[in-house]
Amino acid sequence: MTDGLRKGLTAYGDAGFSLFLRKAFIKAMGYSDDALDRPIVGITNTYSDYNPCHGNVPQILEAVKRGVMLSGAMPFVFPTISIAESFAHPTSMYLRNLMAIETEEMIRAQPMDAVVVIGGCDKTLPAQIMAAVSADLPTVVIPVGPMVVGHHKGEVLGACTDCRRLWAKYRAGEIDDQEIEAVNGRLAPSVGTCMVMGTASTMACITEALGLSLPMSATIPAPHAERFRSAEASGRVAAEMAKAKGPRPTELLTPAAFKNAQVVLQAIGGSTNGLIHLTAIAGRTPHTIDLDAFDGLGREVPVLVDLKPSGEHYMEHFHHAGGVPKLLKQLGNLIDLDAKTVTGETLREVVAKAEDVPGQDVIRPRQDPIKREGGLAVLRGNLAPRGAVIKHSAASERLLQHTGRAVVFESIEDMTLRIDDPGLDVSADDVLVLRNAGPKGAPGMPEAGYLPIPKKLARGGTKDMVRISDARMSGTAFGTIVLHITPESAVGGPLALVRTGDRIRLDVEQRSIDLQVDDAELATRRAALTAASTPDWASRGYAHLFHETILQADEGCDFDFMRRTGKA
Repeated sequence: MTDGLRKGLTAYGDAGFSLFLRKAFIKAMGYSDDALDRPIVGITNTYSDYNPCHGNVPQILEAVKRGVMLSGAMPFVFPTISIAESFAHPTSMYLRNLMAIETEEMIRAQPMDAVVVIGGCDKTLPAQIMAAVSADLPTVVIPVGPMVVGHHKGEVLGACTDCRRLWAKYRAGEIDDQEIEAVNGRLAPSVGTCMVMGTASTMACITEALGLSLPMSATIPAPHAERFRSAEASGRVAAEMAKAKGPRPTELLTPAAFKNAQVVLQAIGGSTNGLIHLTAIAGRTPHTIDLDAFDGLGREVPVLVDLKPSGEHYMEHFHHAGGVPKLLKQLGNLIDLDAKTVTGETLREVVAKAEDVPGQDVIRPRQDPIKREGGLAVLRGNLAPRGAVIKHSAASERLLQHTGRAVVFESIEDMTLRIDDPGLDVSADDVLVLRNAGPKGAPGMPEAGYLPIPKKLARGGTKDMVRISDARMSGTAFGTIVLHITPESAVGGPLALVRTGDRIRLDVEQRSIDLQVDDAELATRRAALTAASTPDWASRGYAHLFHETILQADEGCDFDFMRRTGKA
């Protein structure tokens, strides 16, 4: 087996010449033979001026390189796509699979014995892990870390739960232009990912639970010196993995590891997006995520982390309370502690070192949870035969069993045009329905599931309504919102059959979401549907690839040709 600079030689038909040429050109960078003879650790650079979440990546890179060299290996930094949630059109989810493909191919194409992937903003960590699993090179994952909290009028602020809450107040006329502008400058006081339990924080916690990153790496705030010490330690671990040629991601991502990740996802009140991403990651292995089994865990695993939007605190408080190791300790026998990590330790050894912080109330004991059930529930019914998801830990208790009249929006554009129309026929007891916002329909399954409360209702005091869609929602959002209805309406799912005025019944306790229309009428409506065709936006390039091969939410929204499920 070749390694280091000899790995994956360019195909010139003469291996000796290929190595000679490679060394000749890389020596132009000033490297010595001693440096070039060492094991190589590739390090992804996901910095971009468009990505403030990754604003600390240059410092992380230097720390990782330091750790690699201190352990006798050679670091090589290489760029990849950088995806920033609020800067990606039409949605960052549309680009997740592109990043996964590009990262995988760059790992395969360039000589390296191990790789360090650095990510954070919502879709980057799942994309990088999907890539790492498929390339199956020893990998250490480094989350960039959450922002520190902001402050406004004596109140602690966090992007983006408080972004949404305060924007809703602005829409309702409760705060004025001047105050919302002040808030705008205080919500994100440092670089890093959202400091609430949104998708970025969720994926960082899942990554640590899977054993792919160092202990505490999920929660260290982005600007803290500890973040860079952790990066240096990650570089050291990667160097040792390069020498040992393992462990590889597929050795760590066992059924036990995936179950641990699902338990943590429930216990942190994690983002609904986390379930899609975990399913996509599992799809790159011989394993699967079973939605019904996940829901069963939700009835068994309580929410223990008191963190917005399900609770009150922020990521830096979670960190100072002991982070993921302390959470795993509190979860006890719900976690398989014999699962291995990139450091070579088991989770049992990690948990044994978890810090006990006197007086902390962020990570609750199992006998005193903030919610007696996990954060996410899987719903089924005639509206969602293959499932839908609700983050009921961040929903209104009074709406978890609700029957209401449907008010249907045909698309995101339709919703945008009509949601604030004073003439819209809508009441607080109605169910807002958005369709054609799924993986194919939007495209890219945007985070449009958080339908805004119609302005005339918001100004009348309505704070929450039942909202359903085939879209996603930011993990930072609060509300009684049913998401990921599968199959989506654009491929003929039952959501396409709903009409304004129909009655919809939501019962989270019974895990059901049903359209109260008889089967004969639904059959008539289905017969009248227009046959699906390739839209103009999908006529060429990546858009065409996306439209033709994207899977549904219950399969992780990966491309159909990228999955490995069922293949040993």
